Amino acid sequence: MGNHENRTPVTVIGLGLMGRALAGAFLRAGHLTTVWNRTAAKAEPLVAQGARLAGSPREAVAAGPLVVVCVTDYDAVRELLEPLEDVLGDRVLVNLTSGTSRQARETAAWAARRGVTYLDGAIMAAPQGIGTADALVYYSGPRSAFDLHEPTLRSLGDEATHLGDDHGLPALYGVAATSVMWGLLDGFLQGAALLGTAGVDASTFAAFTRENIGTIVDWMSGYARQIDDGAYTALDATIEIQLDAMAHLVHESESVGVSADLPRFFKSLGDRAVAEGHGGDGYAAMIELFRKPSAGVRHQRRGGASTHNG
Repeated sequence: MGNHENRTPVTVIGLGLMGRALAGAFLRAGHLTTVWNRTAAKAEPLVAQGARLAGSPREAVAAGPLVVVCVTDYDAVRELLEPLEDVLGDRVLVNLTSGTSRQARETAAWAARRGVTYLDGAIMAAPQGIGTADALVYYSGPRSAFDLHEPTLRSLGDEATHLGDDHGLPALYGVAATSVMWGLLDGFLQGAALLGTAGVDASTFAAFTRENIGTIVDWMSGYARQIDDGAYTALDATIEIQLDAMAHLVHESESVGVSADLPRFFKSLGDRAVAEGHGGDGYAAMIELFRKPSAGVRHQRRGGASTHNG
């Protein structure tokens, strides 16, 4: 499975779909790879490729200087590693478990109290993309630890990016990316439903959409500058004018008999922006709505529900 000479040994704990993909990528890159999973049978294909199966989490952590964890949640991370602080102390722990920025920061504090060097990360790829140029993996934590193991971490994808010291940033980038993804995909599906009523198939609409997405992406850099500057000059159309187009989308959806829930949601946001005094601003001013917590969250915070232990 490649020459292990001069390549950092790696441990992978957690062999779900993503964990197996991570271990496989390290193996293909020639790293001596030790794996552990509660259900040992999941390791069999990796062992056949040259991985070493550890008999316990302690044995797995002790096997090398770089420990990568990818399990069900952050609670599982702590449950597994809490008894192992004595062997974790001189290793770099990289947590690629999915979670929130708050969980990442709490786990970083947990690691710091135990003298564990900790990097938190977020994977922007499906398991089948791991180890390819398409895989994006973001990391935060001590820069020195990232620099030390960056060549090894690039085995997971060419784009291994360090975001800074704030351990919560990878999770924030991850959920921000899904916000864009769902917004785009739901908009496409709404459009496909509309055109489907006229006999236009989704493949035809997809080709049309691909040609137009580039234009929308180009708008983002201009919106970003306005957001950073806090000045929302209407370069094309004001939010009030955009409301007319939103109303057309609502009425069209209703008239052809497809769901108008998403268009009505768009319009409700536009109505709120106008009510808050942004009717004459450019569309980037909508961010002022998104920056505010929802009413239910505000009530919880006033009631103290958002407090937590560090």
